Amino acid sequence: MDGNLQVTPERLLILLGLAFFFGLAFEEFYGADPEKPPGGVRTFPLLALAGGLLFFLEPHYALPFVAGLAALGIWLLARPDLEPARRDAGLMVPVCNLLAYLGGPIVLWGPIWLGVAFAVAAVLLLGARAPLHALARRLPQDELSAAGKFLILTGIVLPLLPNKPVTTLTSITPYQVWLAVIAVSTISYASYLVQRYVAPRAGGLLASVLGGLYSSTATTVVLGRELRQAPERTALLQSGIVLATAIMYLRIAAVVAVFNLALALELLPWLLGLAAFSALLAGACYARHRGAAPASGATAAPANPLAIGTALLFAALFVAISLVSSWVQGRFGFAGLYWLAAIVGVTDIDPFVLSVAQGAAHDAALASQAATILIAASSNNALKAAYAVAFGRWRGGAVPAAALVLVGIAGIGLALWLTR
Repeated sequence: MDGNLQVTPERLLILLGLAFFFGLAFEEFYGADPEKPPGGVRTFPLLALAGGLLFFLEPHYALPFVAGLAALGIWLLARPDLEPARRDAGLMVPVCNLLAYLGGPIVLWGPIWLGVAFAVAAVLLLGARAPLHALARRLPQDELSAAGKFLILTGIVLPLLPNKPVTTLTSITPYQVWLAVIAVSTISYASYLVQRYVAPRAGGLLASVLGGLYSSTATTVVLGRELRQAPERTALLQSGIVLATAIMYLRIAAVVAVFNLALALELLPWLLGLAAFSALLAGACYARHRGAAPASGATAAPANPLAIGTALLFAALFVAISLVSSWVQGRFGFAGLYWLAAIVGVTDIDPFVLSVAQGAAHDAALASQAATILIAASSNNALKAAYAVAFGRWRGGAVPAAALVLVGIAGIGLALWLTR
């Protein structure tokens, strides 16, 4: 640390304001306690000033600051009124006081955003006791285990993977493979969490939006089955199938942007146009049944996308499609990738989209790369149209299937225009 630290009036005011803010939250949480524990709107600003002053006296080794921290911790833990039998038993009270003390040097000499984030996070965690405990009780053990394993593979395995090709058959590196898994799984997992815990009773179009972020193909299958079982909800179910595909195009844009911003910008106007066209057709599907009963049930939440088996399967598909893409391009030229895009579109398009975004077709112009992604998405629409008819039967599934085919034809037309 710099031995010539200077305290500015602005920093001092920010420190006092944040400490007072933290103290107000502490008072609100513990104010009703007849034997209020130490801390609050006066104590926290004083602790923050003391921490900042002691750090200022000797910033190199910070011995006065460390001595003050130790003295405060010993005094707090030795107080008889902080026994575990009291409300909110544990370390919350001493931890809050210690955080107020640590806030002094953080706010006075650290980045402003760090001090603000430090205070806001402390206040939110202090007041979120009941919701967090309720969430912990609601989370199944198998989900926690799957998330923990995935975090290990993300935080430990990912940095250890080599970021250079291990074979001449493809330019994709092991690091890129696993990074692609993380990118796709993160978007799917966010949608999954919202569907299961934030809006577990979401039905109708909201379920379709969330399902499109997770998997438009899986959403089409689920809503197609409901079309057969609940014909009175035809309006929302038919429009929901098409709306999930509209969200798919936005999802593709987001995933591609993570790895190849130039390609994402090339694709963006076409993907936005197809998303808007799909949304328009979804509205038309809904308008056909204005008098239909509203949706009353919720779409079943999908399986946890962070399961390790799912992640490994996606990685294997990604590598396989990358190898096939390189072989096809070398054997048949870039035109062969158009046919490959049409073929893989009837399975899972994410591995193919990511392989293109990460350089599987690096020798081609951006417009040609964008065309392959549009072809794959259009092919996937044909698959979903077939699912809509198969699971919703002809009476219920024909309308959304026709809409998906129209969107697919529009995507093929854009791809042909890009490669003219």
